Amino acid sequence: MDTRFIFFSGKGGVGKTSMSCSTGVYFAEKGQKTLIVTTDPAANLSDVFEQEIGHKITKINGIENLFAMEIDSEKATEEYKERSLAPMREFFDDEMIKIAEEQLSGPCTEEMASFDKFIDFMEEDDFDIIIFDTAPTGHTIRLLELPVDWSAHIEESSKGSGQTCMGPVALIQESKQKYDEAIRKLRDTSKTEFTFVMQPEQTSLDETLRSCNELKDLGIETGKIIINGLIPKKEAVNPFFKARYEMQQKYLQKIYDMFKDVKISSMELFHTELKGIEIFRIIGSKLYDKTVRIDESFNFKTDNKLSDDMIIENQNVDKLIYPQNGKRKNIFFSGKGGVGKTSMACITAIRTASKGYKTLLMTTDPAAHIGNVLEKKVFHDITKIDEVDNLYAVKIDQKKAAEEYKESVLKGAREYFDESTLQAMEEEMNSPCTEEMAAFQKFMKYAVMEEFDVIVFDTAPTGHTLRLLELPMDWSKQIQFKAGESAEISEADKTESEKFNKVIEILKDKEITTFAFVMYPEKTPIIESYRASKELETVGIKTQLAIANLIIPKEEVVTPFFVNRRNMQRKYLKEIRERFVDSKILGVQMYDKEIKGIKMLKNIADKVFGV
Repeated sequence: MDTRFIFFSGKGGVGKTSMSCSTGVYFAEKGQKTLIVTTDPAANLSDVFEQEIGHKITKINGIENLFAMEIDSEKATEEYKERSLAPMREFFDDEMIKIAEEQLSGPCTEEMASFDKFIDFMEEDDFDIIIFDTAPTGHTIRLLELPVDWSAHIEESSKGSGQTCMGPVALIQESKQKYDEAIRKLRDTSKTEFTFVMQPEQTSLDETLRSCNELKDLGIETGKIIINGLIPKKEAVNPFFKARYEMQQKYLQKIYDMFKDVKISSMELFHTELKGIEIFRIIGSKLYDKTVRIDESFNFKTDNKLSDDMIIENQNVDKLIYPQNGKRKNIFFSGKGGVGKTSMACITAIRTASKGYKTLLMTTDPAAHIGNVLEKKVFHDITKIDEVDNLYAVKIDQKKAAEEYKESVLKGAREYFDESTLQAMEEEMNSPCTEEMAAFQKFMKYAVMEEFDVIVFDTAPTGHTLRLLELPMDWSKQIQFKAGESAEISEADKTESEKFNKVIEILKDKEITTFAFVMYPEKTPIIESYRASKELETVGIKTQLAIANLIIPKEEVVTPFFVNRRNMQRKYLKEIRERFVDSKILGVQMYDKEIKGIKMLKNIADKVFGV
């Protein structure tokens, strides 16, 4: 069987999962055995198909030929470790197995294992079509770079010391052939199609353009673009939604002009949530048959009566955003992609800076957008934002961070080691894992920085943020593990351990650190944020703030379509209050244009936090 692979990528929250599921339903009903695999750490296939899926290939209820799987990084890590160690158990004693196990216990292994699981599916031949519902773009590009990087790293290491950060080349040499084959398939347009899902707005357009170019550098062509979430023309009847409609149409034309060589489809906004096979069937037909009109094919009832008001009264959150008792303040904004984390981070940073607190706004998201929202250039080094007193901004560039990290480690090592040892270290540090460690080290440096009163973190989408926040715990455990039975650990490890422990203490201290989850009032962002908040609790971190974003203003609702959407929002606002009962809650309304520019951000800050 000649399997076809279809990748869906794009900025967080643009509708990748909906388009993946709709495509899966469409091809399954055409008689093709289809598998949907999500590589997103914050998977929600179970939520949208309304059944348990998890880390196993699962038949989707109510439809023939359709299967799905959510890759669980922890389970993938255990499987990967066992697969790597199994061949050694026959030939080596317990001491050697323990050393190999130690080498496979670093935080890098989790990234490698999830990636390895993804590559396994590129070898799969039991399905006609395999659809990859990927993590938001920055992380997807990273995933697609890995087979190229790992193949080169294994080859270089085999010519030198034979060591990688995952242990001896011998342990992972067999993987090289697998990675080379995956690269070949990814570049073969007859086997693999890359589809970018985007929304008609500037940040989504910028990210899609950048990502298409990065794919091209890897020898991978973009096959299709889906522009999602367009307001239907007949619903743009009042000035508010007419302004949003016209803004979208302007970007729609821009997208067609910029991507002349790519197939483009468009998809209108629905008046209800996108979940369940019936809705996916309609979307799939619209995407691929081009004959279906959504408004004619929908038999779902729309409400005509607007429910009572939302009853979200913004609470006083001064203690959560301003320094208390002379201590500095860290504020983390997390949540599903596309919910408005970057906007909220920028609004909050402008607010704290305008109140006289020296504020650093930083992003840990590989697809950094704070510059777009501020309408200012933001760099890898801390930059003053001139229009706002006390405001500075920075974005962590993983590749630059990796170069700085390698140079600092090797600089220190040159004083103590000979040339051959230095060469082996350099080979090991050319590993693709180094980028994650370097970005984490950079994050750690900012987290303990004393020169700012407030640091606002605009984080990557939820699954990747949890990974970043758990890293200090992981590395601290690894240092202890390395010590083994001995009473002493090296001075370098002691220093690292002290740094990690300091970061862990800061993250857990509610007076110093505020964790905020941003979500819009729909099921998947709420569930994703709630799960993440519960996971953070297991490492001693409490969520103190929940922000409901993109609430449709009551006075702008004049058609049954938007009555339906607002009534749906009201139901989910109630759920946010119930799930985040121990957190302060803020509501932020939808605006008739994109949120960007210092002036607009200041005005919204006044509305959200009070003048």
